[in-house]
Amino acid sequence: MKEIVGGVTAAKGFKASCTAAGIKYKDRKDMAMIYSEVPCKAAGTYTTNIVKAAPVKWDKEMVDHSKFIQAIVVNAGIANACTGQEGYSYCQETAKEAAECLSIPADAVLVASTGVIGMQLPMDRIRAGIKAMAPALSRAIESGTDAATAIMTTDTVKKEVAVQIELGGKIVTIGGMCKGSGMIHPDMCTMLSFITTDAAISKELLVEALREDIKDTYNMISVDGDTSTNDTVLLLANGLAENPEITEKNEDYHTFLKALHVVNETLAKKMAGDGEGCTALFEVKIIGAETKEQAKTLSKSVITSSLTKAAIFGHDANWGRILCAMGYSGAQFDPEKVDLYFESAAGKLKIIEDGVALPYSEEEATKILSEPEVTATADIKMGEATATAWGCDLTFDYVKINADYRS
Repeated sequence: MKEIVGGVTAAKGFKASCTAAGIKYKDRKDMAMIYSEVPCKAAGTYTTNIVKAAPVKWDKEMVDHSKFIQAIVVNAGIANACTGQEGYSYCQETAKEAAECLSIPADAVLVASTGVIGMQLPMDRIRAGIKAMAPALSRAIESGTDAATAIMTTDTVKKEVAVQIELGGKIVTIGGMCKGSGMIHPDMCTMLSFITTDAAISKELLVEALREDIKDTYNMISVDGDTSTNDTVLLLANGLAENPEITEKNEDYHTFLKALHVVNETLAKKMAGDGEGCTALFEVKIIGAETKEQAKTLSKSVITSSLTKAAIFGHDANWGRILCAMGYSGAQFDPEKVDLYFESAAGKLKIIEDGVALPYSEEEATKILSEPEVTATADIKMGEATATAWGCDLTFDYVKINADYRS
C-alpha cells in the first residue's frame, strides 16, 4: 500500500468539479460534484440523530434501492435540515437537474448538504450551480482538491487522501475527501465524507466493509460532543481497475479493507485535528483492556471531556482529569493499576504509575503538550485489547465561532 497525491479523482473514471453558487458564501466556491464515467456500486452510513436532514433520507433511499449510483452533488452553507417535505422535494429537484445535465437516471444521483439548519435551499442557485459544474467535470487531481475545498464551512483546511494497493495483479486506488470541523460526534457532524474507488467488489461486501470500518474511524472522533443532523459517509466503487471482483472475504477483501481503513482513519483524524478553534489534535489510546468495547468507551470518554480538552489547550499535564473521565465512562477498571503517558514530537513522558503520580518535570510535560499533535496513552493492565480515539483541545475561539455561526 502506498499513499499518493489526490482525493476523489485519484481512482480511474472519477471526475469532479465545483462552482461558486452563492448559496450562503459570497466570496468562495460552495458547491461540488463527483461523477463516475460508469455506474457504481454504493454504500453509505448516516447520522443516528433522530433529527435527520433531507439529504440523509434521500441518500439512504437511493443507496438501498437504486440499481446503481453515478453522481453526488454537494452544497455548503445550508444544511437542508428541519425543512420538512419542501426540503426533501429539493433533494429530488437537485437529483433531477443533475440527471438531465449528466444524462443519467435521477435515482443515480446522491445529494449532500452542510451548513445552517432550518433554512430552505435557494433552488435557483442550486440549479445554476449544477449547470455550471456538469460541463466542467475533470479527472485532474486539482479538480478533486478544488471540490474538497468547496465543501468546507468552518473548516480551515481542505481534507483529502488517496492510496493504492494491488488486487489480483491490478492496481486499485481508493481516494476520498471530507469536511467537518464542528458539530462532530458521529454515531453511525456536520460531517460529510465521500470515498471513491475503482475496485471491483460486490455491493454486499462494499456495504459491510464500510459499516465495519466506521466503528474504528469516524465513530472514534469527537470535537464537541454534538452529533449532527447531516452526518453522511458515501463510498462508490466503479470496478474500472478490472481486478477480479471481490465476492468473498478472501485475501483481496482484507487488503481492500486495510486500505479503506487508512483512508477513513486519515480523513477522520483530519477532521478531529481541524476542530473549530482548536490548536492541537488530541489522541487517546487505551491499551491493556479486557475488551475492544471497554477500550473504546474509555478512550472516547477522555476525548469528550471538556476539562481535559481545556487542559490540553493550556498545555497542562492535569492527569487527574483524564482518570476522572475514565472513571465516569461506565467501563469498569482498577484505577490503582493505571499507567499514563503523554507523548508528542517533543518526547514521551510517563506521568502516573499504578494510579499514582511520578516525580515528572512539569516543564518537560508542558513542552510535550505544546505540540500540534498530542497523545495520551493509558495502560489499564487487564488484557490485550486496544482502542484509539481522536479529538482536539477546547479554546476560546470555539465559543466565538459558534456564538455567531448563523450571522
